[in-house]
Amino acid sequence: MTTLVPYREVEVKGALNAVKGMPFEWSLNPFLGCAHACFYCFSRAYHARYRERNVGSDFDRNVEVRVNIPDILRRELRRHREGSLAIGTATDPYQPIEGKYQLTRRCLEALVDYPMPTSIVTKGPLVVRDIDLLKKLDEKTELTVYFSVPCVDEEIVKKTDPGTAPPRQRLRALRMLRDAGIDAAVLCMPVLPSISDSEESLDAAARAASEAGATAFRHRPLKIDVEIQDYYYDFLATEFPVAVPTYAALYQGGVHPKKEYERELEERVRRVRARYEFQARPARPARPPDLQSVQLQLAI
Repeated sequence: MTTLVPYREVEVKGALNAVKGMPFEWSLNPFLGCAHACFYCFSRAYHARYRERNVGSDFDRNVEVRVNIPDILRRELRRHREGSLAIGTATDPYQPIEGKYQLTRRCLEALVDYPMPTSIVTKGPLVVRDIDLLKKLDEKTELTVYFSVPCVDEEIVKKTDPGTAPPRQRLRALRMLRDAGIDAAVLCMPVLPSISDSEESLDAAARAASEAGATAFRHRPLKIDVEIQDYYYDFLATEFPVAVPTYAALYQGGVHPKKEYERELEERVRRVRARYEFQARPARPARPPDLQSVQLQLAI
């Protein structure tokens, strides 16, 4: 049975968020909260930490739609920003409600006019709707679309990522982007101990990513922030009770698993990745400034 998600329209004063300590300098999130409802999502913790909301239904059953964010973004982009932009760092920009509001699409339209290096992280096949804009942006600046595919076992995914499209649909979308010449890679993140961290599970994910044409396959072990520990462990006890003792031993009440486990996982992924082909997109020569963008900025 499908659970209805209440959506609330809000207006924001700013679109771009300055970021420190990450491989990008700016982030953009057209929505707050996410109907994908992944139980392990790190953004649940930030929802509690910075918004004083609960990490459960306040996050995945109460989604804010930032209806004016494309216009605010266009205004902010008129002043040149140094660095790169990541879209979808806190909530998925292609969660289902994007089909109605088209906020992410309108943000891409602004970026085509005022380009800056951009990455997108999503589990939403809806991204293929915007191939036309992604190709235009790619012609002007560096662009990579990352598909989050932590596991390809659909029975597991139904439990861990209950509101998302099946992995095969995400990978089909990745193939469509690659066929259009767009750089698209797979993030096997987070890897869940005792659930998706076996060599068999990782091998299946890597093989599927390679067959879809992914340019890279990256992983990261699960981080369990303090704010979501009770929530996540309740989920484990319900859906994967046999895994609870393993988590108790690996995390010992902390945020990160033991370093020894991280090293073992790194080696496991290295072995798996070596079996398949992931052809990184060649670095392209520096582009001359886009004349239209320069003219638009000078006209301000």
